[in-house]
Amino acid sequence: MRELKTIVTTAGRPDDVSMALAAFACQELGAAFEPRNKRSVRKISQELQAHVIVAGKNRFEYYAYGAQEPFFFHPNSAAFRLKRVARGEAEPFLEAAQLQLGDSVLDCTLGLAADAMLAAYTVGEAGRVVGLEANPNVAFIVRQGMQAYDTSELPLTACMRHIEIIQSEAVRYLKTLPDNAFDVVYMDPMFEKVIEEANNFQALRLAGEHVTLTDEWVYEAKRVAKKRVVLKAHFRSEWFATYGFQQHERITAKFHYGVLEV
Repeated sequence: MRELKTIVTTAGRPDDVSMALAAFACQELGAAFEPRNKRSVRKISQELQAHVIVAGKNRFEYYAYGAQEPFFFHPNSAAFRLKRVARGEAEPFLEAAQLQLGDSVLDCTLGLAADAMLAAYTVGEAGRVVGLEANPNVAFIVRQGMQAYDTSELPLTACMRHIEIIQSEAVRYLKTLPDNAFDVVYMDPMFEKVIEEANNFQALRLAGEHVTLTDEWVYEAKRVAKKRVVLKAHFRSEWFATYGFQQHERITAKFHYGVLEV
């Protein structure tokens, strides 16, 4: 099956701003521009057999081929999770990662970057957070969204700006790194099992790359991590036992974190 192309269009009634944003997206993604001409995004996608990036007045949206709803950047759960952390409340991801001020973190599966934002808050300006996203369209949407998202909420804005986004498949990028390059390596292959209640991830699930944990991925993560590797997976996942992760069980949660000390 041939790989589908990506094209860029505008909102229904484009103005100069959306046309400029569309031109920017075309340049960044190496994609062709398609005039809207009063067509629905779905019709354009079907006619051209393509994924569609829509340059709107306030944000970019990504319609993966066949998707009914767009993928776009929003802080998701990060906003209220950051508020809880700022109040001194426990946060399962941070308890597993045990991050310290100045630490470096590699998030192998960035998604909407909620965990990466928590990491950025914890490691501070002296630390470093790098997020990997395999799908170039998703990487573009999240990168642009975090740069442009209009929020007066601090520390949320500062955390967004502190994350470096690299468009790359995880194992491929890990192989380019020397041993002990990051203090913590984090992996969240979210597509192992689908949680019915997680409706807010449906657009990402359709837009993103479906990945699974492999021996090679775990090996490279352990090599690159200086302190620990952290895995997020379904609570019934066999990955914890298979790869030797210490599973942090949470009675009411359907996803657990696992830790490999290195």
